[in-house]
Amino acid sequence: MRVTPPLPRMRTVRLDDLDSRMGPAARSLPLTDALGLSDAAMNVYELAPGDSFSYGFHAHAAQEEVFYVLAGTVTFRTLDGDVAVSAGELARFGPGEFQRGVNEGDERVRALAVGAPQDAGDTETLRECPDCGGETTQEITLADARDEIHTVCESCGTITGRFD
Repeated sequence: MRVTPPLPRMRTVRLDDLDSRMGPAARSLPLTDALGLSDAAMNVYELAPGDSFSYGFHAHAAQEEVFYVLAGTVTFRTLDGDVAVSAGELARFGPGEFQRGVNEGDERVRALAVGAPQDAGDTETLRECPDCGGETTQEITLADARDEIHTVCESCGTITGRFD
């Protein structure tokens, strides 16, 4: 006799009930675990002017990402140049495609991000390193005091960014 496992139950989540994570965005709400997602990663972001979705120009080896901009305008840096994506528009990036979304405007940005599969595989992140004099690969680490996240140049060990 074959036993069929029960289907997952519907879950609902109120964004106001979630705690924001440390990072480059003013507010980063992790929905993956809250919704019990098994095949995709999902986050809601709020970006103040100058904020970003990510720690640097990056590519996920195995994950495609879709950003739905709910409010404001995000400028995505890509290998083909900058692309502005406004409220009501979506942007999709394939596995291995470098990108970084930044709020270059004056109004707050709100966006929903979905990535699949959930395991992004290796992620290569690039940032400017003042000591190396150019863009280098970065390691993303939690500070010893656990109160901020650092981006660290893999070539020379310089901290290139601090995020709380």
